Amino acid sequence: MVSDLFQALWDFLFPAHCPLCHKYVKNKGDWCETCLRQVCQPTRLPVPAPMQPVAGSAWALCLYRGGMRDLLRRLKYRRQQSALPYIHRLLAAADADKGIAALLAWSEVAVPVPLHASRERLRGFNQSEQIFAVWLQVHGVPMVRALQRVKATLPMYELTPEQRRENLKGAFAVCAAASLAGKHVLLVDDILTTGATLGACAREIKRAGAAEVRVLVLASDHRC
Repeated sequence: MVSDLFQALWDFLFPAHCPLCHKYVKNKGDWCETCLRQVCQPTRLPVPAPMQPVAGSAWALCLYRGGMRDLLRRLKYRRQQSALPYIHRLLAAADADKGIAALLAWSEVAVPVPLHASRERLRGFNQSEQIFAVWLQVHGVPMVRALQRVKATLPMYELTPEQRRENLKGAFAVCAAASLAGKHVLLVDDILTTGATLGACAREIKRAGAAEVRVLVLASDHRC
């Protein structure tokens, strides 16, 4: 009874609103329909050069700009998991896309891009797991921590393509207990920019015997 009254008071003082236009919505985590359509645009992307030929295809659910960029920065850099319900609503909206439905049906196992142990301790979670794990489970795709980041790497945004390749050399390894041989592996991450990190991960998964690797990210600044 007390908790119900507290929740009612909280909802009155802090009503739910769309994260993009701030229009009031019914439930926490909801978007208004206009902004949801604007942000959730599942797209098959051209596979960036660093991911070729080890990634069979690449998909993004959203364009990395505006409200989507703000949500991801809140989650990654300010560790605000209050951003997750909005992100999970976007994933649910992507269910209606035939390309995404086919990608999920194809996938036998999902592997998140790992953080280095020191980075994950500092952040408190791996954002790729937080974004995708529940949604993938609903679709019958198990998420497995098959990769580990064995070398702490420098931030990629200030590096040249050659420096990125050198930075990622030997950074990832498939866990000894992982069983990926012959499987269709969906590699998931929050953002696709140059594709260098995803390419390095996909390469290790292929070396472990995976039949094929495809990539799914929440957001990307690439478009066809």
